[in-house]
Amino acid sequence: MGLVLFASCDAGKVKLLPGSAFQTVIDGKEVGLYTIKNGDVTMQVTNYGARVVTLWTPDRKGRFADIETGYENIDRYVNNTGERFLGAAVGPVANRIAAGKFTLDGEEYTLPQNNNGNTLHGGEFGVDRLVWDVAEKTDTSLSFLLVLPDGLDGFPGNRQIHMKYALTPDNEFVVTYLALTDKATPMNLSHHSFFNLSGQSDQSILGYELWIKSSAATEVDSLLIPTGRILPLDGSPLDFRTPTVIGDRVNADDAQIKCGPGYDHNWVLDREGEGVEKVASLYDPQSGRGIEVWTDQPGMQFYCGNFFFGEYPDKWGKNIGYRCSLAMEAQKFPDAVHYPQFPDTILRPGDLYTQTCIYKFFVR
Repeated sequence: MGLVLFASCDAGKVKLLPGSAFQTVIDGKEVGLYTIKNGDVTMQVTNYGARVVTLWTPDRKGRFADIETGYENIDRYVNNTGERFLGAAVGPVANRIAAGKFTLDGEEYTLPQNNNGNTLHGGEFGVDRLVWDVAEKTDTSLSFLLVLPDGLDGFPGNRQIHMKYALTPDNEFVVTYLALTDKATPMNLSHHSFFNLSGQSDQSILGYELWIKSSAATEVDSLLIPTGRILPLDGSPLDFRTPTVIGDRVNADDAQIKCGPGYDHNWVLDREGEGVEKVASLYDPQSGRGIEVWTDQPGMQFYCGNFFFGEYPDKWGKNIGYRCSLAMEAQKFPDAVHYPQFPDTILRPGDLYTQTCIYKFFVR
């Protein structure tokens, strides 16, 4: 069976969180909850970390479910003891920087070490822990602005980041970034939605079928830091060029799988050009829901929820279970500041950083 169009979205079929649960002031900035809708997708977003909080789509029978793993109020995002990055924009440098240090133009910079002695997703005050200004809101889109001062978390440069979330009539969630700096600085932004296509954060994602347009990955060590080697995937359990059930090889006797443990790697995408192209597809045979990933970036991190252990409930009271949510993060390569052979992540004054990632929702 091919893809089918969704039935017309009925607002009565979705359950929206109350805006009052997100109204507060953080660092002198007002925080709220915003709802946008287009096609058959309804989304709620808070400007704290530009986080997607709810994301409603229908299954093959037209039944709507919230496929975004998240929390029910702002306090749980600010003071969470579970997963920090749920639904958030991440950066200024997504993924890991080894030992929390790098040298740029002869100057060494030291960053917070917030992940096994390394820096993850920007450090202590990555863009996920800051309040974005809402520059414009329409029924179908949100435009954000964030200014990062020179020296925040050790990164150089006064940086402006413009980001837009838009829903299209074709059931696409489009994320676009623009960034400027007044001093050379690493920049590698991404988006960190956690998806469960059943809408139940306690149900496994291991039965989903995954396709990734990639014949190689950046090899990692036991702390998930790249070694600098590009690892061919022929015969590897990381090879998803043929659609494969995630759970079939997630526990394989393989050195890279053991580093995860499971899937938590950057795939080197087999790109055909420089524009936006389809690089991955995810499908849940039970619900019929699926997601295509389109991007102009050279890499994509796929993470299958190896560090969720059912200890914390989601917004609907379901415990977020082990391997019950997954992320697909379009990006440049992790730790690129230490490997000149990786795609360049240095943004310089006068240059414009751009990025587009599209999550296209479908049913089959």
